[in-house]
Amino acid sequence: MLIVSITGMPGAGKSTAAKTLVDSGWSRVVMGDVIRDETRRRGLEPDAKNTGEVMKALRREKGEAAVAELCVEKIRAMRAERVVVDGVRSMAEVDVFRKSAKVLLVAVHASPDRRYGLLKERGRSDDPLTRGMFLERDGRELKVGVSEPIALADEVISNEHSTPESLSAELRSVVDGWARRVGP
Repeated sequence: MLIVSITGMPGAGKSTAAKTLVDSGWSRVVMGDVIRDETRRRGLEPDAKNTGEVMKALRREKGEAAVAELCVEKIRAMRAERVVVDGVRSMAEVDVFRKSAKVLLVAVHASPDRRYGLLKERGRSDDPLTRGMFLERDGRELKVGVSEPIALADEVISNEHSTPESLSAELRSVVDGWARRVGP
């Protein structure tokens, strides 16, 4: 199995980049969806505060790679050979994926101003409503370790001045080259 795991700060463009692989036939697992599902399962509204608390609770209850382990369950049930995992937050999560697949870790990077603007445009239920909430979320993500997979990524793609099309094309080029090297 091949897994492309995408990391980056909130709003950097991970989901936009991942969509190109889905459009090319890859299966997709969104780590944030796993957290939103768990938040609902616990009877909470999946807003910014609750999803953040549930993410931290999962890690306290089941370890730093808890979300990745839930993702692996989903991946196994899908029986897919090529999977893009959107939203890696720690190297412990990457290590879980590496136990069952060949993994390419890709970081998508954009400045805080760019990311805040993209999040405001996206308007998902757990997106920050204010600049203060945005900075709080960044702090939470950094505390759970997202800086490490960003720093240790196999590839880094900038989304500072990209269009969705150019970001997608860059990821597709990186992944196609890697997939040819490592095989199915």
